[in-house]
Amino acid sequence: MSQSKFEDFISTNHISEVECLVADMSGTARGKILPPKKFLSGNKSKGLRVPEEVFTLTINGRFVSDTEAVSDSAIDIYMQPDVNTIRFVPWYKEPTAQVICDAFHLDDKPVTISPRNVLKRVLQLYKDKGWKPIVAPELEFYLVKKNFDSDYPLEAAVGRSGRKESGGQAYGIDAANDFDPIVEDIYDWCEAQELDVDTLSHEAGPAQLEINFNHGDPLELADQVFLFKRTVRQAALKHDVYATFMAKPHENEPGSSMHIHQSVLDIKTGQNIFAGKDGSHSKLFLNHIGGLQRYLAAALPLLAPNVNSYRRLVPESDAPTNVHWAIDNRTVSLRVPSSDPNNLRVENRVAGADTNPYLAFAASLACGYLGMIEKLKPSDPVTGSAYRYAHTLPISLDEALDKLSYTKALRMVLGEQFSEAYRDVKYQEMQHYRRVISSWEREFLLLNV
Repeated sequence: MSQSKFEDFISTNHISEVECLVADMSGTARGKILPPKKFLSGNKSKGLRVPEEVFTLTINGRFVSDTEAVSDSAIDIYMQPDVNTIRFVPWYKEPTAQVICDAFHLDDKPVTISPRNVLKRVLQLYKDKGWKPIVAPELEFYLVKKNFDSDYPLEAAVGRSGRKESGGQAYGIDAANDFDPIVEDIYDWCEAQELDVDTLSHEAGPAQLEINFNHGDPLELADQVFLFKRTVRQAALKHDVYATFMAKPHENEPGSSMHIHQSVLDIKTGQNIFAGKDGSHSKLFLNHIGGLQRYLAAALPLLAPNVNSYRRLVPESDAPTNVHWAIDNRTVSLRVPSSDPNNLRVENRVAGADTNPYLAFAASLACGYLGMIEKLKPSDPVTGSAYRYAHTLPISLDEALDKLSYTKALRMVLGEQFSEAYRDVKYQEMQHYRRVISSWEREFLLLNV
């Protein structure tokens, strides 16, 4: 049935190329570009093959040299396109389709280290309990001038006014409208791809924007965020600027986050199990928060996946630094927005915009799942600013990875093989980072030591 749907889409839309995509550990699009006939024949015969090692590529494009998480024989796996994800690629002149794929071994077993399969694994655990998670992400990004020398700091992009923003313009309407040509392309291209984006606002940093997604199925939303990040970068390039989802691109400006609103429905009734019959917080809701509090530090490598991520999660930076929760309080990691019982949810404010959406959703939902299974009780909600409390989240990727390594319950939910592969990818990235001599070192050590 899916083959006929692919054939109909390609024929009806006169497609000349098909991009077959998988997300690697960093959320970078990997895969193959094929002519339609090759795509259709390969889809029938397990012919859309890539090396298993595609999921152990580091952010700088290198294969991990020493890991037991993948075969040392550099074996093939095959990509299985998900027919529900086929879409146009609206920025090309030639009619082009893109389709997100699942990854399987040649014996048809899922590749457990594939980020999309990790999220599917977590969602299946919920389904086994009769639960259906719902998420709604909010994604921030910066528009910056093109930067051809990585030694130089980034500068804010200039909009229609011709002037660079000199300071914060949080929720500024005119400031957001200054980038209308880019934003209009983003919305048009999202509509062409059926990406369910909602509102846009200007954030606190110069040329920093936020776009919210409507709530829905976590796998569908992860697919959409994965494609959305490609879309935003391409729209920016069309207008001769860069869009960046770095967690902390500017030294003295706020970072960029991906807040994750999450709730859980009963599959049979469709009711939000976070709310009791009288509209109060249910035990499962409190358990879910308790799980987030207990396991958030160990899940942090998936929510703050890069060395740069931890420059955002510092005091006095508008980002959370501990695991407190509260009602309608933007200073905590776990915010419960004011809402009616049907929409009762918790907002995880820890994740950075630089996360892989499949892994960020999987990690956040895994923490809540463990809380519900283990019946964990949360602390009392705080009042006032949570910034006055101690910094209890890991302060570096090293520390966060250690916590994940020592937290068996979370590793079991995410998958042991995946956890090992992810750890090895991130360790190799850190080794590469440690060899870099920074401008700070040249500035203050060159002539003073």
